[in-house]
Amino acid sequence: MTGPLQIVLGTISILFLIVASVMAYRAVRAMIRIIRTGQPDDSRSGPVKSRLKTLLVESLGHTRMLKWSSIGVAHWFVFLGFYGLFLTLVEAFGEVWNPAFHLPLIGEWFLWNLFADIIGTGTILGILYLIYRRQKDHPRRQGRSSRFAGTNEGRGYFVEAVVLTVGIAILLIRALKVSSDLTDAPAWSHPISGALATVLPDSPDLLSIVAFIKIVVSLVWLVVISRILNMGVAWHRFSAFFNIYFKREADGRQALGPLPAMTSGGKPIDFEDPGEDDVFGRGKIEDFTWKGMLDFTTCTECGRCQSQCPAWNTGKPLSPKMVIMDLRDHLYAKAPYLLGEKTASETAPDYDVLKPSDEQVWASGYARIEGTNDAQAHRPLVGTLEEGGVIDPDVLWSCTSCGACVEQCPVDIEHVDHIMDMRRYQVLIESNFPSEAGVMLRNIENRGNPWGMGGSARTDWMKELDFDVRVADGPLPHEVEYLFWVGCAGAIDDRAKKVTKAVAELLHTAGVEFAVLGDGETCSGDPARRLGNEFVFQMQAMQNIETLDGVFEGRVPGTRKIVATCPHCFNSLGKEYPQAGGEYEVVHHTQLLGQLVEEGRLTPVTPIDRKVTYHDPCFLGRHNKVYTPPREILDSVPGLSTQEMHRCKDRGFCCGAGGARMWMEEKIGKRINVERTEEALELDPDVISTACPFCITMLSDALTAKKQSGEAGEHVEVLDVSQILLRSLTPVGVSAPGAESGADVGTKADDVVGLDSANTQHDPKD
Repeated sequence: MTGPLQIVLGTISILFLIVASVMAYRAVRAMIRIIRTGQPDDSRSGPVKSRLKTLLVESLGHTRMLKWSSIGVAHWFVFLGFYGLFLTLVEAFGEVWNPAFHLPLIGEWFLWNLFADIIGTGTILGILYLIYRRQKDHPRRQGRSSRFAGTNEGRGYFVEAVVLTVGIAILLIRALKVSSDLTDAPAWSHPISGALATVLPDSPDLLSIVAFIKIVVSLVWLVVISRILNMGVAWHRFSAFFNIYFKREADGRQALGPLPAMTSGGKPIDFEDPGEDDVFGRGKIEDFTWKGMLDFTTCTECGRCQSQCPAWNTGKPLSPKMVIMDLRDHLYAKAPYLLGEKTASETAPDYDVLKPSDEQVWASGYARIEGTNDAQAHRPLVGTLEEGGVIDPDVLWSCTSCGACVEQCPVDIEHVDHIMDMRRYQVLIESNFPSEAGVMLRNIENRGNPWGMGGSARTDWMKELDFDVRVADGPLPHEVEYLFWVGCAGAIDDRAKKVTKAVAELLHTAGVEFAVLGDGETCSGDPARRLGNEFVFQMQAMQNIETLDGVFEGRVPGTRKIVATCPHCFNSLGKEYPQAGGEYEVVHHTQLLGQLVEEGRLTPVTPIDRKVTYHDPCFLGRHNKVYTPPREILDSVPGLSTQEMHRCKDRGFCCGAGGARMWMEEKIGKRINVERTEEALELDPDVISTACPFCITMLSDALTAKKQSGEAGEHVEVLDVSQILLRSLTPVGVSAPGAESGADVGTKADDVVGLDSANTQHDPKD
């Protein structure tokens, strides 16, 4: 059935294939060369079995994509269609020459026919839904709140058009084979294309034309992406597999929790004796590791990270998506200089003539330098518009390190690690960071806590307890099960001290033998590390490890137990201190208290007829996956009703204190703690509960402002989970340290029995 038409179309197809293949080969080779200019990172190689398992689960199972179920299902069909129906493209090359062509070996196998029919249809429906969602969520409708704000929309449209066209061509070719009587496959094996065949003509030539269109569209796509190496919306179809395989955690966990140790040239930096050529953080694009460059390349510009970012959602310039996009575009524009193909001039150009481009108005209002040129080669990685910076300082310092971006990214980009690495360079090399954070650093270095209080203040909280708290003096006695890590906030901040007293009271009531370090405790170093001062963190870590190893002297692993009330200390002690040789079994107080309730050692008996909404601390929830214990404690309290905020658990909204933001002024946009408190108050609760001293401070400050403006009732409280539990263990009218008012949680002053408490459901007959 080969005629002149088929010969012409077939010849063009083969020639186009050769050209496209050569271009694609050169593009892949160039991309690999560019990524290999990054710093080495040997931590990504194994274990191979675990990494392969993670790759298969995340890609075939679409586990990250399905966090957004409808979009995830649609994308799964498009994903499966792209790879699973690749053979239909191979078949199309034969069908251009001969409309009756079938794949060798597979032929008209009924399973292949059925698969192609169903997945081909699923691909069309899937891409149509994704097109609909792009338009529904478009910035022209939603403005800044659109997750596509700042995305290269034209590239997205191009990819969507290609997928839709190819999907339609697959069904049309199969339907034309039926209508032209060119297949012997049973009708039930091609139900959809068979139905479509009833309205199509008997035309083998039309079949060849459609096959040709399918080939041309597919190869045009290949040519275009070969010319645009930073087209992540297309290249992620290939790079995502490698990015997932080489993710930070081989067992599939996200790049959350501990920050990686600082490395230079792939080796950890020895802060006691650093090498002369050690690179501290990321000050130039070439300072990133090859995995970082792979991250930049893989970004699909889907905007999931942006939609969840507390900074972006409160009017700040930080968009995790656009940070990665800017780094990616700068990398590929500077690539000829990195590869030695071009040499930059000795002096940097004058950047003060730059004007903000439309594309960057969404992010921070400063222009992206277009193209490959000396200006691109000289750009500082972090800098203002006048300095020609790739990332604006306001973008960098807006991050709360909450991890929402990493949690939501479907291709495992490690946004927080990259932002923190850029901060490290700014702090350690440039000494360029918000001035108010410098006070916090000096206080940690000189006084061992961010507030600058004397060491004696760390034991003041004990004075109000009606029992003695054991203070460690040398190795702990055998009967002491836990070291209670009080933390700076828990020992110094008045609101957090109430939580410390409540936890101590609960442990004492449950018969748990514990001790504290007293004035021997010092800051864990978390605020310094999240700010970017790795040196101060290392100094604090080594000092604390020496102290902890002393009190745990003689104890075997499994008996070196620490309980902490601060999620930041919990994360540092348990997840980051092992980097410096400190190995301990660290639990958060909600985990331990939940266990004690489950064992019957703590039994809440006094009903608390109030409504509570729980706020997930980022470093307890997203970073360490502790979601259930605090909720189980609240559920164990009789009479208490709970209601979740819209943004909760792995989609919880930050309080605004993380990333050392607790000690920086929030000068841009809406305050994050106000946004979160307003969300809680929409539920009209009596109590906003949490399990972090920073969260308590931020939410309490916002709640106080709301009370002053009349937007919140005076009875509404911010309480730690432990305080609510202690109140339920305390008889009505009896106060307890840390609980203060017995079971009367969130009671209006003139509402003795609580029948008129806000939004508490009561039977009118009661």
